[in-house]
Amino acid sequence: MTNKLFTKQTVLMLLLLSTTVVLSGCGEAGVFHDYFVHPFSFLIVKLATFFGGSYGYAIIAITLGVRFILLPLVIKQTRSNKTMQQKMKVLKPEMDEVMAKYKGDKTPESQMAMQKELSALYQKHGTSPFAAVSGCLPLLIQMPIFIALFYAIRQTPEIATHSFLWFELGSRDTPLAVITIMMYFIQARISLINIAPEQQKQMKMLMYITPIMMGMIAFTAPSALALYWCVGAMFLVIQTLIIKRLT
Repeated sequence: MTNKLFTKQTVLMLLLLSTTVVLSGCGEAGVFHDYFVHPFSFLIVKLATFFGGSYGYAIIAITLGVRFILLPLVIKQTRSNKTMQQKMKVLKPEMDEVMAKYKGDKTPESQMAMQKELSALYQKHGTSPFAAVSGCLPLLIQMPIFIALFYAIRQTPEIATHSFLWFELGSRDTPLAVITIMMYFIQARISLINIAPEQQKQMKMLMYITPIMMGMIAFTAPSALALYWCVGAMFLVIQTLIIKRLT
């Protein structure tokens, strides 16, 4: 049925598919590399020069800079999603009545009549079954930027020859990986604040998946990439708290 076509799981799969498509084109050549990855790599080198040769500070600066630039978009997206959820909360009882009305009748005519009534309800409440997808479009816009920054850090050879704090940027570092996992787990826990219990149940699986995925990257990748993920996670913790307060 129409109201079940675009569930959170469907939207998530669309996002993962989009990520896979982008990643498949992220080699060392091509349009994505020339217009996204290379500029970030150039900026990292310039920032490192500004910070006296510290590529660690350069990674932190560029990660925070990108996050700050995208913050207004994230806040707008969150407010839009919250508005949509409120509309759907009001809409659901009426939708359930319509669906119950046609529950035992699966003929094409009755199904068309049901869809017509559901469409009228969407119009009445100023929303649509495509709202979940459109609400995720800002996230799709952000993803190529974060992916490009990831590849820029990985493909900038100067980074691997430098150290930062207690670790070598070109080598794996277990303590940093553990910190990264902890920060993503904290962010996931914070994201559940003020969320309805039924929605929390749906989000709990994702709450564990994200730290595990980030941990797999942090434990196997050079610490320069783990630093990027860790700083991003720290920012997400603060960002989530800010958004919870503003929305």
